[in-house]
Amino acid sequence: MKKLTFENIANFFLKNFFQGLVIIGPIGLTMFVIWYVVTSIDNIIPSVAKEIPGLVFISTIVFTAILGYLGNKFVVGRFFFDAMDRLLEKTPGVKHIYTPTKDVMSSFVGDKKKFNDPVWVKTNEHPEIWRIGFLTQKEMADVEKHNYVAVYLPHSYAISGWVIVTEEKNIKPVVGMTAASAMKFAVSGGVAGFHSDDNIFKAPE
Repeated sequence: MKKLTFENIANFFLKNFFQGLVIIGPIGLTMFVIWYVVTSIDNIIPSVAKEIPGLVFISTIVFTAILGYLGNKFVVGRFFFDAMDRLLEKTPGVKHIYTPTKDVMSSFVGDKKKFNDPVWVKTNEHPEIWRIGFLTQKEMADVEKHNYVAVYLPHSYAISGWVIVTEEKNIKPVVGMTAASAMKFAVSGGVAGFHSDDNIFKAPE
């Protein structure tokens, strides 16, 4: 039996404290983000939010879903939203905000998702280094880059990333991972989304 010393007690406490952070950190952050989003939308109409908390948020979600349904299923709705789209894309000043925002959101959700084709990209020859990314343009001939492709490389632990244009020979399709798993692998620094979704955080011995 180990002798109880201040150092042993401190190490035991810190080990369990950090393990507790690993457990409660993601849960707490997720709850905070959800709470922040819900309350922010609710406060659009403070009087209603005060009387019935959550009503504005739920109404906004339902209204957005209805707009999506009308825009996809009905000719009149599609015509209206296409006309609004063309107007906003041609309005000076407004188009510089609207168009990039639409392109970014369309890349992640909807019928025109871009980040659904994960690839390995060779970024260095000697030593050979590969990074995981997402093929966003399969050909660049329009800008005089024949046999080149565009690949988005997400940053780890961030919502940012950068785009590279490289020769087709420098990319290979990712095998054994879905697009979602590949994104998880990239943004987690390579610690998640590879073999399985098993818990990889274990208390140190």
